[in-house]
Amino acid sequence: MTYLWLSLVFLLIAALVLVLALVRAPDRRPLVRRWWLPVTIAGVLLAVLTAVFDNLMIGIGLMTYGDAHLSGVRLGLVPIEDFAYPLAGLLLLPAVWLLLRRRSGEGA
Repeated sequence: MTYLWLSLVFLLIAALVLVLALVRAPDRRPLVRRWWLPVTIAGVLLAVLTAVFDNLMIGIGLMTYGDAHLSGVRLGLVPIEDFAYPLAGLLLLPAVWLLLRRRSGEGA
């Protein structure tokens, strides 16, 4: 299995958890209206930070990758697959918050 397929599996699982959490939330429309901008900004920041710091870490030799398992698409020195894990975290964090929050009217 290549890193790209593994990354896509993680992204798919994260997206499914978020969709299930939103389906379960009775106030999903206001949540999506409130969240789209902060989540988009966080996603852009995560992508920039991943690109900068992964390029630095790869450049100084802290990390190496076997080319046989990579797609070959790179942003600088960073394989495109490296961006999947921060994106999965970005999807999972609000999903977990939704799944664990207390609903109004529930007992203490």
